[in-house]
Amino acid sequence: MHIPDGYISPQTGGFFYLIMAPLWFAASRIVKRTLKARQVPYLAFSASFVFVVMMFNIPAPGGSTGHAVGGTLIAVLLGPWAAMIAITVALVIQALLFGDGGITAIGANCFNMAFLLPFAGYYIYKAISFNSAKDSVKRPIAAAIGSYFALALASLSTAVMLGIQPVLYHDLKGKALYCPYGLKIAIPVMLGEHIFLFGWLEALVTFLVVKYLQKEDPSLLQL
Repeated sequence: MHIPDGYISPQTGGFFYLIMAPLWFAASRIVKRTLKARQVPYLAFSASFVFVVMMFNIPAPGGSTGHAVGGTLIAVLLGPWAAMIAITVALVIQALLFGDGGITAIGANCFNMAFLLPFAGYYIYKAISFNSAKDSVKRPIAAAIGSYFALALASLSTAVMLGIQPVLYHDLKGKALYCPYGLKIAIPVMLGEHIFLFGWLEALVTFLVVKYLQKEDPSLLQL
């Protein structure tokens, strides 16, 4: 889902920087106030985990990539605001040091993977596991379902960002100035590979980790 430089317009990239700026500010304030001391090492580990997971990506036609993220898992354990910070750190390092995702697209990539994904996954998890016991099987199942649909939502958002570029930005002859692939290509490709491949991987890993923590450290599931 990493959007590289040159595939979205400067206007689009700037727009999502403006959207993410207050969200980053809010996340820093909320995490500083709510994250417990024993959870701080987990936040650092989470950023490292996301960084490694997202490095295993497959190029997708249309200029982006497909991969798991792990954002819902972090949101379940530390909360969606902490997940936003962890994923943002990973995305910025990948863009600046490894060229994985564009610098001008950091705002857009963070909107998809650091905002939409963990918040959607977290609230799906909360809705399904509502009032369930710490050792209930509903919790890992709810986390898996949340992670699957949140990843699909993030990939759909990425596809729409790319797919609308040829419509909004083209020369007098109709040639696309940025991403050349419209919605008819971007959506099936991006959504398809995350629904049929990476979504299942994300759900499986999330299920197994939450199931393990239920036995070894159930306090992490009690935000």
